[in-house]
Amino acid sequence: MFLPIPHLQTLDLSESEIKSLDFLMLANLTALRYLKLTDSDISVVNETVFQYLPSLTHLDLRNNPFTCECLNAGFIQWVKSNKQTQVFNAHQYECSFPVSKRGTFLLDFDVKTCWEDGSFLYFISSSCLLFWAFLYDNRKRKTMNPHQFDAFVSYNVHDEDWVYREMLPVLEGQQGWRLCLHHRDFQPGKPIIENITDAIYGSKKTICVISQNYLQSEWCSREIQMASFRLFDEQKDVLILLFLEEIPAHHLSPYYRMRKLVKKRTYLSWPQAAQHPAVFWQNVQRALQTGDSENTDQLTGPAGR
Repeated sequence: MFLPIPHLQTLDLSESEIKSLDFLMLANLTALRYLKLTDSDISVVNETVFQYLPSLTHLDLRNNPFTCECLNAGFIQWVKSNKQTQVFNAHQYECSFPVSKRGTFLLDFDVKTCWEDGSFLYFISSSCLLFWAFLYDNRKRKTMNPHQFDAFVSYNVHDEDWVYREMLPVLEGQQGWRLCLHHRDFQPGKPIIENITDAIYGSKKTICVISQNYLQSEWCSREIQMASFRLFDEQKDVLILLFLEEIPAHHLSPYYRMRKLVKKRTYLSWPQAAQHPAVFWQNVQRALQTGDSENTDQLTGPAGR
C-alpha cells in the first residue's frame, strides 16, 4: 500500500485498532516526518521500527494500552535518548498492563531491572526478522545449495573462544562437519540480516550456543527467531539447542520464544557433560545426523529442566 508513495511525509492512522508498528519496516517511508497512531491498540513498540523511519521528527501514540514490562524496555530507552524525534506527551503515557502497574506511567518503568535479571526482550520484540523470513525470495532459496553447510552456529562473541577451542576441533576436525560461522563465513558487504538468512537456509541445521550473553544479544535473538521461523515453516528438525551454561528456568521466563522451544524440544547441556565430553559430542553428532522428521527423542536435557 505504501510503496507507491515513498515521499509521504504525514501519516495519521488514529483509531485504527492497529496493534503493532512492525508493518512500517517494509513500507519504505524514508521521508515520513509525522506519525500519529492515537487511540489504537498498541501495547508493545519495537524500537527497531524507527531505524526504518530516518526522517521521523514527530510521533504521537497517546491513548494506547501500553505494557509496562521489559517488552517495552527498548522503546522506553529510545524515547528518553533519541534526539531527533519528539514523542508527544510521552511522559503521560499510562500503563494498562500488567494489572499491578495499571495507572502508572510508562516512562517511570525501571528498565534497569530488565538488564539485571537477564530479561531484556529482544527475542519477541524483534519481529522484523519474521517478516524478512516470510518474504524471503523463494526462488533464491531453491537455487541455493541446501547442503552448502551442515550447520550454522549461532553464538555470542563472548563465547567465541569456546566455539573455536571446544566445538570446531571436534565437529569439523574429528567428525568432519562443515560449519558456518558468522565471523568466518559471512559475505563482506552484504547486509547482516541477509547474511543470517542465507546462513540459516543454506545450512541443514542451526546450532544455537545459548548462554547469558546470548540471551542479551540483539543479533543472537534475530538468529534464533529466523531459525525458529524455519523450524515452524518447514516442520523439519533443523534446530539444535546447546546450553553452554546452567540457566535457571525463571531466567528464561521473559524469553517466550526460548522457553517455548525448551519446553517442546530436547536440548544439550555442556555443564552436564563435564565428566563425559565424548558422550556430549556423540550426542551432537547424532543431532546433526537426524533427518527431516519432527521428533528428536534421542536427545534429552538434564532431568527436571
